[in-house]
Amino acid sequence: MRVMAVGVFDLLHAGHLHYLEQAKSLGDYLTVVVAHDDTVRIRKHEPVTNHDLRRRMVEGLKPVDEAIVGNSPEVSIYDILPRVNPDVIALGYDQEHAEDSIRKRLQELGHETIIVTRVEGLSDDLDGTRKIIARILELSQTKA
Repeated sequence: MRVMAVGVFDLLHAGHLHYLEQAKSLGDYLTVVVAHDDTVRIRKHEPVTNHDLRRRMVEGLKPVDEAIVGNSPEVSIYDILPRVNPDVIALGYDQEHAEDSIRKRLQELGHETIIVTRVEGLSDDLDGTRKIIARILELSQTKA
């Protein structure tokens, strides 16, 4: 089974690895779609690293068979499905995507056989990029 995982993957950390390990366990080939820089700017923040570097970093992780950069924000994530051809879309525990709306849209587009599942998070207090940045800032203020 072909699995697709999506994310920003800015400042790669243990939570990212955990997500991709879980995604890989759902099938035998894992394609990771790394968010385009413009998408990150619109939906989250200014990326610390560019999408080409983030793609290279993600592709170097053991569970990942292939990593590609997603479309620019003007193009729907659904437009990448023919390229990836997933059987499963694995969502991270903290991703804001609503599984039901994704399933509905997949059905509308004729992809009703794709399974959408959410994987569990890592039980670590530093499992997210924003948490790591906040911790670094906290530590730097205590030393000042």
